[in-house]
Amino acid sequence: TLVAGARRTQTRPQQQQRALRVASSFFRRAGSCGSVGASAAAAAASGGRLRGRRPASRVAMAKGSKKEFPEGAFFKYEDGGAPLPCVDIGANLVDEAFAGDVAAVLARAGAAGVRAVVVTGTSVEGSRRALKFVDEWHAGEEQKDAGVALFATVGVHPHDAKSCVVNHNSSGGTGDGETSEDTPEIQLLDSFLPTLRELAAHPRCVAIGECGLDFDRNFSPPDVQRRVFECQVALAKELGKPLFMHCREATADLASILERQQPLGVDGVVHCFTGTRKEAETFLGMGLHIGVTGWICDDREGRSAQVSEAVAVVPAGKLMVETDAPYLTPRTIRPNRVRPWRNEPCLLPHVMSKVAQARDQPMEDLATEALATTQEFFNIELT
Repeated sequence: TLVAGARRTQTRPQQQQRALRVASSFFRRAGSCGSVGASAAAAAASGGRLRGRRPASRVAMAKGSKKEFPEGAFFKYEDGGAPLPCVDIGANLVDEAFAGDVAAVLARAGAAGVRAVVVTGTSVEGSRRALKFVDEWHAGEEQKDAGVALFATVGVHPHDAKSCVVNHNSSGGTGDGETSEDTPEIQLLDSFLPTLRELAAHPRCVAIGECGLDFDRNFSPPDVQRRVFECQVALAKELGKPLFMHCREATADLASILERQQPLGVDGVVHCFTGTRKEAETFLGMGLHIGVTGWICDDREGRSAQVSEAVAVVPAGKLMVETDAPYLTPRTIRPNRVRPWRNEPCLLPHVMSKVAQARDQPMEDLATEALATTQEFFNIELT
């Protein structure tokens, strides 16, 4: 069983050699694991560097069908020691950005000290794929060699909320808490909640989400977002599972929905927090946790400064770390030529370093606290 704060004993070369063995073995056994393809299998088996297939336009990447992972992107510890153990609480590993080499991605994660990854479900079908991928990964011995356990969330992202209702073409009110007088009643698909309930019964489903509100882009009408989110909050209460939440430009509405559902009886985390100190204090006042991504590593437009100020007031026991891969690659990776073309769980230590800096605490202490908080929040044991 993993002891919080323990240090890995393998050297960097040993970890990288093990990562290559794990990926190669996994590809030979399965040929496919979720979105794993033959191109990465050939790269792993040949002993060359592992490459990934270019994702679709959802992730803006440079042209070219394959990119090498730059070895210089791994976080460098000042003492030259082994990586600190950590858990990535949110990575989109069934995203098309990982088609072709996701096993190599997990092998690199293990080499970087990542002991577990929570694979994010963002739609009904996406949640189903996440659970299938988790099952496939744990079906073989390679997972034990990599040292990376997988879990998943089950839920519907606010962008996809419209896929869960019958009349999603309605105006849906506004994104400021107001509802249009002529907004029709929102009718859920009959299969929506029963399907989520069934998927959430999977033993490796550790939370309901990614669910919440996004009034920044409003890819689903605001009233539809509210309705679908409230249903998922009720489902989390029914099943006794924590909430994995998304919130953009919707703090007041999200807080209002949660207040109406009191007492919640379950924990909740606002993942990929990008807000202000005041917003963090609002969520903390409701007993929620805060999840921090590579957004804190981005000094453009005051992003890092704003999140750093917020993170500084989060008490121990309420803070967790994540990558939200393939998005939000830490921009603290320098020089630019060694910054990977997509984010991966192996880059989580860059986030931890920046969070520790913002909190004026040793990175080892931050890692120990975040690891213990994560295991308690998701009720997971790492062996």
